[in-house]
Amino acid sequence: MQTASVAQAQTGVFLRAGWHHLAMLNFAIEPRILEPHLPAGTELDFFQGQTYVSVVGFQFVDAKVLGIPLLFHRNFEEVNLRFYVVRHTPDGTRRGVVFLREIAPKWLISLAARWLYNERYVTMPMRQHVELPGNSADGCVQYGWRNGQRWQGLSVRCHGAPTPPVSGSEEEFIVEHYWGYAKQRDGSTLEYQVEHPPWRVWQASQATYDCDVEAIYGREFVPFLNEPASFFVADGSPVVVRRGRRLPRLAV
Repeated sequence: MQTASVAQAQTGVFLRAGWHHLAMLNFAIEPRILEPHLPAGTELDFFQGQTYVSVVGFQFVDAKVLGIPLLFHRNFEEVNLRFYVVRHTPDGTRRGVVFLREIAPKWLISLAARWLYNERYVTMPMRQHVELPGNSADGCVQYGWRNGQRWQGLSVRCHGAPTPPVSGSEEEFIVEHYWGYAKQRDGSTLEYQVEHPPWRVWQASQATYDCDVEAIYGREFVPFLNEPASFFVADGSPVVVRRGRRLPRLAV
């Protein structure tokens, strides 16, 4: 797992869980769309001069908050829309993610995330189907949500065996972020560390994405969340999410 700094290690653990079978659809987007959502103290992270958002569906397994298993809330699906940022510190550059919207089927998860982290969770009925590649057969990882009366969702068809991302590749850029940043109601920023071993990825041959983008994410995202620029499936692992810390307010 990633090693926390001494200061961050003192914050303790908020969440332990498994994040598995991450279907990751990545979309190129103009920086001007993301800039209003930047938490104070962070900057946009670029890959080869381009900014990205990712729609990520995954399995949330065996969740424990503050060491306590959540009754009826331990295993569920999640789909989130996220983008990538950096924060420069005396200890080095921290590469992180900012969540624009997170969909979960359990109302208690949404309530806790909004209250403790000011994350933009919504609760919707969800479903999943995970069939991993085997022998010569392709696999398919699917996540769906029901918005109103219509089921929507994403799927990725993958093949082969999972391998570590190539150094300097887009896959490495997408999966190698170990910090989270959330803009707070008073304008401050909450920073939290996410610890997990490096993930492996399956290469993919096809992806589908069916979503009412304007209804869930906003009109400004409609031109960009059409055809993904890339897609793959990451195997995932156990994760530790540490308690958040508010960053010092910037001088005006």
